[in-house]
Amino acid sequence: MLLRHYLEQGMSKRALARKFGISRDTLYRWIRDGELDRDLDERPVQYGPRRPVTTKLDPYKEIIHERLRAFPELSAVRLMEEIQAAGYTGGYTQLGVYVRGVRPRPAPEPIVRFETPPAHQAQVDFAEFRFPWGKRYALLVVLGYSRLLWLRFYPQQDMRTLFTGLEEAFHFFGGVARELLFDQMKAVITKDLRLLGGQLVVNEEFLRFAAHWDFIPRACRPYRAQTKGKVERPVYYVRDNFVYGREFLGDGDLDDQRGRWLEKANRRIHGTTRERPILRFEQERGLLKPLAERPYQSLVLPPTKEIIATSNRPHVPLIAVERRPLAAYSALVAGAA
Repeated sequence: MLLRHYLEQGMSKRALARKFGISRDTLYRWIRDGELDRDLDERPVQYGPRRPVTTKLDPYKEIIHERLRAFPELSAVRLMEEIQAAGYTGGYTQLGVYVRGVRPRPAPEPIVRFETPPAHQAQVDFAEFRFPWGKRYALLVVLGYSRLLWLRFYPQQDMRTLFTGLEEAFHFFGGVARELLFDQMKAVITKDLRLLGGQLVVNEEFLRFAAHWDFIPRACRPYRAQTKGKVERPVYYVRDNFVYGREFLGDGDLDDQRGRWLEKANRRIHGTTRERPILRFEQERGLLKPLAERPYQSLVLPPTKEIIATSNRPHVPLIAVERRPLAAYSALVAGAA
């Protein structure tokens, strides 16, 4: 069939281009050049490779390849200097585009996520948030196997907050994991300690807390790439899914919304395990270590200040006091003399 026939039958140019697998620009060019008697069939038009365009860079491509084979990280700026010394008169833009396309890249190492058996590990981290009424720190604890999440916001990021939050998280889980993995917690755990003879004093208080709750504290490093994601992903999840776009009226409202959101978050289908954390948690609930019989009593940290309700305070009568200027007392002394 001829192109002229289809056009005379009233077939649109868009439909023709789609029917024969050609671009509309090609079809318009045929019509513009008067090639209406072109034979067409039902098979899509096969485009051949474009004719290569000669550039000023062509004579120097072999130099570029040799240099990149020897030094894969050699910058395009250095390559520009070397081929200019060899006679290149072109611009930097085409060189940069070409180098990005031919630079050898090492194959990325496959990431094998470090998985742990039930009740073996939990991960801990702080995340900073700013609200209209002040800065707050979210303490997150994630069980490594089920990905069950515990979260609470605190006005301070210190060791007292860490102890208080961990104890609440342990009661939330109903037990304690064998290991607690900490990330970026050195500043919190070693806060208020001093250097002795150039050596950092071991934080015996934190070790006593760990012994009281019978867990082994560990740092994310050197296995940060495999392990950190379990707690880092919830940090981003809290930022994007809970805090972002919500309005909070204060700490009380923040905590109320946190509780309701946390229940939903633990019932969602987790992106890595493809299971609901609350259901996966059933497999490790009974394997957690039992809770301590009593809260930890610190030997170093000052006790927390209890806020006494106003209604329970004893009534103190107000006494009216007359205020006089110092000149009045001077005149009184002079009169007595």
